[in-house]
Amino acid sequence: MAELNAHIPEGELTDKWTKLRSSMPLVNPANKRSIEIIVVGSGLAGASAAATLAEMGYKVKCFCFQDSPRRAHSIAAQGGINAAKNYQNDGDSTYRLFYDTIKGGDYRAREANVHRLAEVSANIIDQCVAQGVPLAREYGGLLDNRSFGGTQVQRTFYAAGQTGQQLLLGAYSALERQVGMGKVEMFTRHEMLEVVVVEGKARGIIARNLLTGELERHSGHAVLLCSGGYGNVFYLSTNAMGSNVTAAWKAHKKGAFFGNPCYTQIHPTCIPVSGDHQSKLTLMSESLRNDGRIWVPKKKDDPRKASEIPEDERDYYLERRYPAFGNLVPRDVASRAAKERCDAGYGVGNSKLAVYLDFKANTERYGRIEASKHNIHNPDKETCMKLGREVIKEKYGNLFDMYAQITGEDPYELPMRIYPAVHYTMGGLWVDYNLMTTVPGLYALGEANFSDHGANRLGASALMQGLADGYFVIPYTIGAYLSKELATKPIPQDHPAFVEAEASAKAILDKFLSIKGTKSVDHFHKKLGKIMWEKCGMARNEKGLKEGIAEIQQLRKEFWSDLRVPGSADEMNPELEKAGRVADFIELGELMCMDALNRNESCGGHFREEYQTEEGEALRDDENYAYVAAWEYKGDVTFELHKEELKFENIKVAQRSYK
Repeated sequence: MAELNAHIPEGELTDKWTKLRSSMPLVNPANKRSIEIIVVGSGLAGASAAATLAEMGYKVKCFCFQDSPRRAHSIAAQGGINAAKNYQNDGDSTYRLFYDTIKGGDYRAREANVHRLAEVSANIIDQCVAQGVPLAREYGGLLDNRSFGGTQVQRTFYAAGQTGQQLLLGAYSALERQVGMGKVEMFTRHEMLEVVVVEGKARGIIARNLLTGELERHSGHAVLLCSGGYGNVFYLSTNAMGSNVTAAWKAHKKGAFFGNPCYTQIHPTCIPVSGDHQSKLTLMSESLRNDGRIWVPKKKDDPRKASEIPEDERDYYLERRYPAFGNLVPRDVASRAAKERCDAGYGVGNSKLAVYLDFKANTERYGRIEASKHNIHNPDKETCMKLGREVIKEKYGNLFDMYAQITGEDPYELPMRIYPAVHYTMGGLWVDYNLMTTVPGLYALGEANFSDHGANRLGASALMQGLADGYFVIPYTIGAYLSKELATKPIPQDHPAFVEAEASAKAILDKFLSIKGTKSVDHFHKKLGKIMWEKCGMARNEKGLKEGIAEIQQLRKEFWSDLRVPGSADEMNPELEKAGRVADFIELGELMCMDALNRNESCGGHFREEYQTEEGEALRDDENYAYVAAWEYKGDVTFELHKEELKFENIKVAQRSYK
């Protein structure tokens, strides 16, 4: 087993990446043509990596389970992408982006990785503009920025409320260009079921053709996992229903350590759950916190409509508790504050599990500015609201329309009702500075790895990391490994490792079909989600986590004895697909609870109720827990903990304060 060595370059923090790029071993163009790379996933990380590596001359195979790379879940991101370009001239810099990200992650991220992310952030915007991504512009023609949580500068570039979609179309266009030139072979409707390891190195994958059911062997010199996060372990999340952990989990079982699995992000601005019929939740962009004000009534169980509650009877609790940042505190802080108000009896709506996000004040403010532009002096409130509504519509129109379609309420007239929901996962496969896992030749990019966000991701940083990893990091770092693999001929697909891996994948599929129990896959997924949300959700404690582990172990026994999967393995069978994903979620859920139980502190999205300050904030234990928890799979759903010590040489570690 590989040692836990992060391979962080020596030298000053600001020089590490520049020096490494300049001294990195290279692969010459003629040799690149004989090297094959497998990319699993075609979202922002996968599409950008596949396109860039193909453009460099490598042969690339790219896999996705959707019918097109355009359907990758990156498309759902709304609010924006961060970059330290300081267009607003408000004091932003590479260092400030680095500092905000480390602090936002509650001092549980690697300094070197985060600084590199901040360094390449500006290049991402230039790349996307060159691709024709229609980022919003201000009157003078410069790209526009807006505010996001955890910062006091405006560094978030955006394309209305569909930034992820527009960025993905840019990466997709680059990918399809390489497909058209024959440099990328695209495999849609394929799901990776096994990593093939030959003599300790990742040499290929077993994939299932989801249309025919056929198992296929694919070999390569290296494998890149760009398969996203594992938020759907909670069943209800903002993730697409197909999003899963299978690729990462299969890699974990083949020797790749899993880093910080308990760090999950709860997003504070989601449309609340409306009933048991729901299979996913809908996000309302964090950018809305910039222009809206969050509040609850000052009176418990207030039955009045929002419009009937006067200003002095409203509690703008984030502005009250965190005056310096107000509604723009990081996501974990805003989520816990909403939960605290609702738990205390101040929630709104039928369920009382919601708070208001109100746009009236800023609609009027925008209207006054517009009135001045139209030379209207001393406008009345009605005029201001009318003009302001047009501004809001231009900036956030599709988000407001989406809210209206889902809830049947007009958010221009009534405040939105929001409540926290599972969104992103900061944990993932452990990778070193080069994005390589503990299995040589196996890399993890984007949300599939743990690398850049610590215990809490700041808003608009997911798109930044995915594109940074794919466009600007992996093209350099993979050369260091591949330069030593030039003598390696293509691995024959009848190699015993391929035969064994395919047999293993087939045996699991056959097992699902042979159980012939009475309960559907969704039955078990919902039960798992309920356990995870209640025992390992927004707040955790020792008693609940121990109960959660026991309940998941019992659920696993029931799953493998009473699961019913109709159909066969040699056809299109969505229930069979889901069975494999839920089996992996059940095992992951147990590890998440173990990791949360082991970490006797609160930090970022990991809030242990036993460890909090008098004000109810997260209480870290830097002396004992300033490390990355990297778990090794030991067989039969048992795990061993390895620790990567986190060293902070450029930032003073302190209690997070947003007051």
